[in-house]
Amino acid sequence: MLAIGRSLPLLEVARVARGAAPVALDDQARAELRRARDHLEAALAAGATIYGVNTGFGALSETAIATSDLAELQVNLLRSHAVGVGPLLEIPVVRALLLLRAHTLALGASGVSPALVDHLIAMLAAGVIPAVPAQGSVGASGDLAPLAHLALVAIGEGEALDGSARISGADALARAGLRPFQLGPKEGLSLINGTQVMTAIGGLAACDAGELVCAADIIGSLSVDALLGSARPCDPRIHAGKPHPGQIESARQIRDLLADSPLNRSHADCGMVQDAYALRCMPQVHGAVRGALTYIAGALQIEVDSFTDNPLVLPRGDGGFDVLSGGNFHGAAVAVPLDHLAAALTTLGTISERRLDRLLNPATSRGLPPFLADRPGLESGMMMAQVTASALASECKAMSFPASVDTIPTSAGKEDHVSMGPIAARKAAAIVQNLARILAIEATIAARALDLRQIPTSPPLEAVRAAVRAHVAPWSGDRSLSRELEALAAAILRGELRVAAGLAHPLAPA
Repeated sequence: MLAIGRSLPLLEVARVARGAAPVALDDQARAELRRARDHLEAALAAGATIYGVNTGFGALSETAIATSDLAELQVNLLRSHAVGVGPLLEIPVVRALLLLRAHTLALGASGVSPALVDHLIAMLAAGVIPAVPAQGSVGASGDLAPLAHLALVAIGEGEALDGSARISGADALARAGLRPFQLGPKEGLSLINGTQVMTAIGGLAACDAGELVCAADIIGSLSVDALLGSARPCDPRIHAGKPHPGQIESARQIRDLLADSPLNRSHADCGMVQDAYALRCMPQVHGAVRGALTYIAGALQIEVDSFTDNPLVLPRGDGGFDVLSGGNFHGAAVAVPLDHLAAALTTLGTISERRLDRLLNPATSRGLPPFLADRPGLESGMMMAQVTASALASECKAMSFPASVDTIPTSAGKEDHVSMGPIAARKAAAIVQNLARILAIEATIAARALDLRQIPTSPPLEAVRAAVRAHVAPWSGDRSLSRELEALAAAILRGELRVAAGLAHPLAPA
């Protein structure tokens, strides 16, 4: 059972999002929630004016709200802010969103009741999936619009998913045996004020990126062997002189994967001086992406375990509490790293495309037939696979321009600088999918080239080749590869090639 309200590792977020881990509220977090909620209610009873609790929102924050209208204020907030449009967020993202929203509330600084966190956990456990449009958040004052769609279902309004159909939030709760939640003061605001949409999308993308960084080393090693390349550029003495940790790790993995390869030994004295950059510089390029991922995952982990609400109910040293307004809802701390992720993964895509092109081009493939066809001319072989990879790589380049450099004022200028974090997150997630397909194409081409070499590679790379063959059959003449490539890309994201090679996920604890 995963306890929330203390610290929540990114890989655990991915496990819950993909349905593999139950969740409960930590006992200590429950007690701290209760104390903060009691203070907030006492402050209201004493006549305090608190933003979003007994005032309007955003540019209307100076408008006082009568005590008799406080419950209606919270419900109206959710209804008015649920103006998202566009395609719906995927189910794993919505599950991550429910988890992260429950977790940040459980950290105790929002002043909500423990019952609200329990309700979100119960929705997650029962498979209640709000229909959340992907577009509509600028990533400041929180991901307001998408979170409002999520929150409406919690109170028995809005829409939820039942398979591919949409049903009312009330029906979704009833089918799960849950009652609509009755919001108390501030609880509507606390449901929508935060960075959980960009963090959910970006966190899952970062976990997937860990698989892809590892897969790039593995598949690149297949290509090095298939191209009769050298393992000498991975000599540890080279990388000790430029000791970026990611570079050292990629060099070590590539070196270990190529060790004991009969194919690599077979051409050790061939006289070739050095390979092309796409082979020789893999540790430097892949290692730079590893370094970026370390920073990105670290930033996302901090955000997962952060207070992102406003105002915050925070303890004083004397045992009391203060209600403080701030800006933790601003998504810059997520948007900037996710833009970095988009650029870094695009780099992996472009170098992978260059490697697979060398395998298909008879001028660079060192004796392989054009496009790896059995009967070149009569058959096109894998010619168009390279075209698809180049299209995907170019699309990644177009999406890698940073979203976080943009801003546009909202809420009558009250919110005059915004992060565009959800846009950065969606671009990074799209690039993850493109890169998985590029790597699947490279793996397919490298496996075919190894078949043609007829000398085995190393034991771990032979296990990887078998894992590729579980989804892409051996070449036996021209055929459509589309379905097989999609299946292999999905397998790469599930970690099948990493497990076959005996490697650990880069974000797993050491």
